[in-house]
Amino acid sequence: MKAVMLMFDSLNRHMLAPYGCDWVHTPNFQRLAERSVTFDRCYSGSLPCMPARRDLQTGRCSFLHRSWGPLEPFDDSMIECLRKSGVYTHLTTDHTHYFEDGGATYHTRYNTWEYARGQEGDPWKGHVKNPEIPESLSGRTGDLWRQDWVNRQYLDAEEKQPLAVTVDRGIEFMERNHDQDRWFLQIEAFDPHEPYFTQQKYKDLYPHSPIGKHFDWPDYGRVKEQPEEVQHAIFEYAALVSMCDAHLGRVLDTFDRLNLWEDTLLIVNTDHGFLLGEHQWWGKNIQPFYNEIVNIPLFLWDPRSGQHNRRSDALVQTIDLPATLLDFFGADLPADMQGRPINEAVVQGSAIREAALFGIHGGHVNCTDGRYVYMRGPKDAGNRPLYEYTLMPTHMNRMFAPGEFEGLELHAPFSFTKQCKVMKSPGHTFVNPYQYGDLLFDLSQDPKQETVMDDPEVEARMVGLLAGLMRDNDAPLEQFERLGIPVDGIVTAEEVIREKERRRRQDAETGGTT
Repeated sequence: MKAVMLMFDSLNRHMLAPYGCDWVHTPNFQRLAERSVTFDRCYSGSLPCMPARRDLQTGRCSFLHRSWGPLEPFDDSMIECLRKSGVYTHLTTDHTHYFEDGGATYHTRYNTWEYARGQEGDPWKGHVKNPEIPESLSGRTGDLWRQDWVNRQYLDAEEKQPLAVTVDRGIEFMERNHDQDRWFLQIEAFDPHEPYFTQQKYKDLYPHSPIGKHFDWPDYGRVKEQPEEVQHAIFEYAALVSMCDAHLGRVLDTFDRLNLWEDTLLIVNTDHGFLLGEHQWWGKNIQPFYNEIVNIPLFLWDPRSGQHNRRSDALVQTIDLPATLLDFFGADLPADMQGRPINEAVVQGSAIREAALFGIHGGHVNCTDGRYVYMRGPKDAGNRPLYEYTLMPTHMNRMFAPGEFEGLELHAPFSFTKQCKVMKSPGHTFVNPYQYGDLLFDLSQDPKQETVMDDPEVEARMVGLLAGLMRDNDAPLEQFERLGIPVDGIVTAEEVIREKERRRRQDAETGGTT
């Protein structure tokens, strides 16, 4: 038995043919759907990039306790569990964040790993002289942006681009080891994450009038561009998705050529999506988590059941993928893993959860039961109390600053920390979600989430589901306080109405400031 996971970053399902898109060129995703099960209600857990990968290895959501950071000493890594069960594990990736301070404990869990350089602002090629840039970008500053323009000089052909190199190496692994047993290959592509850098042949799939300036890397924030500029960026993203589709096709060709369909599990997934102007936003981590971000594509081929060319409306999450892999190889699931295997019963509609939890540290805490999506924001304009719990004090690309340890204290173990006490320090966020309030959507009536519901009965029920998921996660007690909900989750519709009225009065007095 063997398994392959092909993982993309920031892949929007609404841009794929199997999910109803009729204008983006994705024939290989359609081909994949015909060979697998397509999941309609798969949700992210912790966001963004490395928090999602911690979920992917541990099978539990981490965002209530920790922001961006590495695997912790007490974490049960799915990759290590596979290795202990005699499964050889290999990672080929071009994802730069694995090789920064805040992600440096993930790739070393694998038996072997390979890294293709050059994505985004990867500190790769050394140029003291500033690169030549389009005039329209002369106002942008920052090492990440500058380095990207250095890197692009060396990526002047598709076969040199990190996506192509990453997939090349994955195919090499499959060709070299297809006659061996018990291995897991993770082919992890940074694309179609921004910047939307592709070769011309993919851009030519989406001809349109030029906008007069370079624009393939939108800043996270409110849409300020003109409609034609927004559409241009969407076309640039579509071109990159089409390049991803082409390299997916190469993996499918390899499965065909080596007849891997007989004994090899195939998962094609992503960590999250990306707002391309929907809801008047660019990005994925500073605004409410609409379905464009968290309702993600998932395709699964399991040779044990042979289910293919069908859809499943089972409510599943990223945290279920490590459990699925462990189950496939007959390995025991760690006691702290909250995800459950996606097996034939799940595909056919057997529920493994009543609701799904998702969010970012210090942001809304969100849940869905598959029909309703509820986004619970803080009750205090200061978004407090909020703390980080860690034994690995790093941020994305740097260690904690000395000042961040001021007032640090050791906190009693959580249920999943293996009796380890953890460091407790003040938490920080990208943006204060207080300004957006609590949001409730009915996907059956409003699939694009354009109208916030006002239904106290439904909201009270969703608060109960949310609190239950937080208790299951052993959420810090101050998270309940920050959100203004009781630990038992028991609230009435009348209490919901009173809370909304209190918020209206408070905003009227303060002008709605945060």
